[in-house]
Parts: sequence; C-alpha cells; structure tokens
Amino acid sequence: MKLITRETDYALRAICFIARHKEGAVSAAELVERLKIPRPFLRKLLQTLGKRGMLCSHKGQGGGFSLAKATDKIFLIDLIRIFQGRFSLNECLFKKRACPNIKTCGLRKKIKNIENYVIRELNSISIGSLLKKG
Repeated sequence: MKLITRETDYALRAICFIARHKEGAVSAAELVERLKIPRPFLRKLLQTLGKRGMLCSHKGQGGGFSLAKATDKIFLIDLIRIFQGRFSLNECLFKKRACPNIKTCGLRKKIKNIENYVIRELNSISIGSLLKKG
C-alpha cells in the first residue's frame, strides 16, 4: 500500500512550485522543465486540479496556472482524495466481498482508529505549512 501515489506526489510538487512563484502564472512548460515531470502526465494533473478548484488556468501571453485557493486552504488530504479517492488503510474485503467478521473483528477497530488518526494528521498538512518548512 502506498500512502501517496505518483499522481499525488507530482500534483503536490506542482502546487508547491506554483505557490512559490510570485510573478504571475506558471506555464506548463516551466513546470515540466523545473520539476522533470513528463508533459502529458503533467497536463492531465493540471487539468484535474483545475476542474477540482485547486488551480486557475490563464490563456494567452504570460498564461499558465495559478492557485485558486490560499495555500492554507489546500491540504494534502485534498490531493489524496482527488487522485486516490477516499483514504482507507483496510477495505475489510475477503474474496471481493465484505469480510463476514466485519462487525466483530478486533483488528478492524484498531486499524480504524489508526486510519482516523492518519486522516486527522493529513488534514493538518496544508500547502502553506509545507512551504514554511521547505
């Protein structure tokens, strides 16, 4: 299990780069060059981030991408949900069906507590907090 996939990692890098860039929009070409992310892959990520309200796109001369929200309003859990779906440590599946012990399983309760803790922590990590540490 990966906590953060390649898509989420690249999206996080792109958003942090855009947030640090104070002189207007950042072009896709600059992001490709500076972050070494394959162009087709990056374009797909940027489109998704735009559709989900994280980025604004600007056309024409000097166009590119800028943040649609303040850095303290974009959280790591938002990116995980956009690119990975609902965060879950355990699906409690057995042969593609819900485990028959789901209501009585002591391990499930422990894992659910861990999952809730991880979600709380991910909810506390904003782009702004990452930029202050970096």
